[in-house]
Amino acid sequence: MALVRGAAVALIASGLLLGGCSSLPFGGSKTSAPSMEAQLGIGVNAYLWRATLDTLSFMPLASADPWGGVVNYDWYVNPQTPNERFKATVFILDRRLRADALNVAVTKEVRDASGGWVSAPVAAQTETDLENAILTKARQLNLANAARR
Repeated sequence: MALVRGAAVALIASGLLLGGCSSLPFGGSKTSAPSMEAQLGIGVNAYLWRATLDTLSFMPLASADPWGGVVNYDWYVNPQTPNERFKATVFILDRRLRADALNVAVTKEVRDASGGWVSAPVAAQTETDLENAILTKARQLNLANAARR
């Protein structure tokens, strides 16, 4: 009986605590709850998201989180350079179409003498070039969408 009463008190107390959190969508005042528009779609800029998927479509996709804005690509080996491989992670950091809303991280490995893969440095320009390609594609998608309206 005491266990049931204790559980009921804990449940009521947690409900009261959560009810006062206006930043949570299920509690607090209705005026601070997210609008229906904010709840639909993805959590990042749609043009950057689509441009990322289009630009790096040659790489195998490992995972994609449209709410967190992280796209992970698996190892890609260019047929012309079979002794090196690349992996990329793209971070979309904002809902706005801005250059600083995008970050690309690239990992490179090369084959050693025994045939195993070892880490190798990636030219800084590689990440910048990928970011610029994604941004260019995102701007093109944005302009094409604006022209349709």
